Amino acid sequence: MSLNALLAISIPAFLGIVSLLVLHVYKQRLAPVTSVQESAQWSLWRLLLSSWLTLFAELAIIRWIAVEVRIFSYFKNMALLLCFLGFGFGCAIAKSRRRWVSAAVSLLAILTIVRGPLRSHAGIDLLSQRLGASADAHVWHTQATNLTDFLLAALVCGGLMLLITTVFVPLGQEVSRQFDAARRPLDAYSWNLAGSLLGILTFFIVCRLMWPPTLWLPVVFIGFGMLQVSRAEQWLLAGMALPAALLLYEPATTYHFASWTPYQQIEYQRTHIDGINEPAGGSILVNHDGYQWIVNLAPDFVSRHPSLLKERIEDNPYNLPFRFAMPHPSVMIVGAGSGNDTAAALRNGSSAVDAVEIDPAILNLGRREHPEHPYDSPKVAVYVEDARAFLKRTRVHYDLILFGLLDSHTQLSDYSNMRIDNFVYTEEAIGEAKAHLNRNGILFVKFQVDLPWVGKRIYELLTQTFGKPPLVFHAGSSYTALATCFVISPSSRVEEALAADSRLALLAGQQPQFVHSRAVPITTDDWPYLYQKDSRIPRVFYSVGFLVILLALGMYGQIPHVRTHRPSLFFFVMGAGFLLMETLVISRLALYFGTTWQVNGFVIAALLCTLLVSNLIVERWGDRLRSKWVIMGLLASLAFAYTAPFNRIQGAATLAGASAALVFSVPVFCAGLLFATQFRRTASPSTALGSNVLGAVLGGLLENLSFVTGMRALLLVVVVLYLVAAVALRRLPRRLESAIGASASEA
Repeated sequence: MSLNALLAISIPAFLGIVSLLVLHVYKQRLAPVTSVQESAQWSLWRLLLSSWLTLFAELAIIRWIAVEVRIFSYFKNMALLLCFLGFGFGCAIAKSRRRWVSAAVSLLAILTIVRGPLRSHAGIDLLSQRLGASADAHVWHTQATNLTDFLLAALVCGGLMLLITTVFVPLGQEVSRQFDAARRPLDAYSWNLAGSLLGILTFFIVCRLMWPPTLWLPVVFIGFGMLQVSRAEQWLLAGMALPAALLLYEPATTYHFASWTPYQQIEYQRTHIDGINEPAGGSILVNHDGYQWIVNLAPDFVSRHPSLLKERIEDNPYNLPFRFAMPHPSVMIVGAGSGNDTAAALRNGSSAVDAVEIDPAILNLGRREHPEHPYDSPKVAVYVEDARAFLKRTRVHYDLILFGLLDSHTQLSDYSNMRIDNFVYTEEAIGEAKAHLNRNGILFVKFQVDLPWVGKRIYELLTQTFGKPPLVFHAGSSYTALATCFVISPSSRVEEALAADSRLALLAGQQPQFVHSRAVPITTDDWPYLYQKDSRIPRVFYSVGFLVILLALGMYGQIPHVRTHRPSLFFFVMGAGFLLMETLVISRLALYFGTTWQVNGFVIAALLCTLLVSNLIVERWGDRLRSKWVIMGLLASLAFAYTAPFNRIQGAATLAGASAALVFSVPVFCAGLLFATQFRRTASPSTALGSNVLGAVLGGLLENLSFVTGMRALLLVVVVLYLVAAVALRRLPRRLESAIGASASEA
């Protein structure tokens, strides 16, 4: 390790450790001041700021930790559940001394641990590999067999989980205190939703601008400082933003730099030919893991530097698809990335190329850095869009549709267990791709198959869709991992290409062993888990779920007077049902509008706006609403959503998507009405809020049932949860009579 690299690691880590010691020393001194000066008086600005900060910090930590520690990337909803758990625990101890210093210590400790001792990503990956010792899910390349290693990894992971949870405890305390102090709890809840909406919109602006965590994570410390009572606390906690920024700082050079896209972190390392200053491309890392090389395969460049390629240029995986296609083909590239496949299409005389790439940063990197500049060609049309959404929208038919090593194996969406590319490798997606092929068109899929059953799944998908098996073979390269190629056509075009090219037939003659292995379940839009072997919950999910439950039980035991302040079953179950329903809405709409950050942001914002509308209606006409009719409407709308045949709606994909959005908005609206109706009557808003948030943790764990049942069947789980809520509602009226009477006397 160079001296500069050593200093880059040690100095920020040292500052982080010193800051932790300062916080620890002053923690006891600040505690008495805090307990005396804290006030339970209603403050709109404190409620708005704490609500805004809760959502902003939640999204910021989820995004950052998923990049730095891979296990949180594979189980990103785990970080979300930890945020909910900490916030819910804070609601349960709302009357206790607020734990701002503990939250700041925890957040700074996370940054110091991950960016200091564990900054070597080999160490972070080792942590993930040891905890992911499961053969029934393709998560990491190696699996641990040593129980000691597994327990050590679980201990470290559990420590990080505890720290994340602790960050959100004082935010839950602050919001709950404002709810209890408000004369009208429903108004406070509406302002809470408005602040949360602003937090989401703020973070999505950060994503749009592609700012690094150096700018947005220190904001959490500044927000903590603004919520303090004394000037000393304000300066102490806000001052922690400086060491946090230093810990997160990523130095850049001309030849190596990083950027944060709306989906992931990208690092790029430029390469030049030894001895001369001729650019040869470079390497791209995504979330600190190898992604692809930008390579120069222009004939004049290769002829000048023949030693760069070990294979024949025509046998290179980027050139191979065009040896099967018709001359001068029209091409669609799914996952165009930095432009290697697009450059190959132009080199091989393609008449038109539609390049589809979801990540604008990778696309822009290709525009700037690719030596062949393929995206500057007038033959190329670029679409920054989700591949599945583009397949639904386009009316064009192609001679070649190329899936260009599309694999986001380390990337999950924020609110579900599905990976971004999973809706691309499904039976319905392959069927849509087939429908866009010309009569002699070719579907060419390149994939890095690390486990045989993953390759077998893609093989079965193509076989079932086309009614015949695809041609499968391996294609090696000097600069990338071994690619497995799947080639198929509705006609006999593949066989004709092999007959006309003996060298191609020789290259494609050896089939991989997995072709003859046992069949595995194919992926569908309802069960899109490409990297899950069977219809069961992976064992590693039980390990992670156990850690979450253990953490929840430990916190539950810390609640003062726990026997007399039990969570409300009604609000608890409502939280579980709503999180499951939110997950379903996001995943279903992603099918029609794309699994993009814009769609996710719009859906979440729309859900919050729907809840705000529900609050306004309850505030104005709440006395006329009858809970039994709201429950009947909720259950009926869920039943309709379960049976609605969205895939049979004729016309554009946006019409089906709009129909799905309308259908799912009804149960969301009804759930909002039911929650708001009871929340305005509750004697303890903080207990209700805490129960609701803790219920969301259960909903997140129940989400894993989709590995067994599929996504659609989760609606039945939601129905069961709301039925339990209806039963629990019958126990509420007696408890609420005193609160209603008190409200009436105040009015």
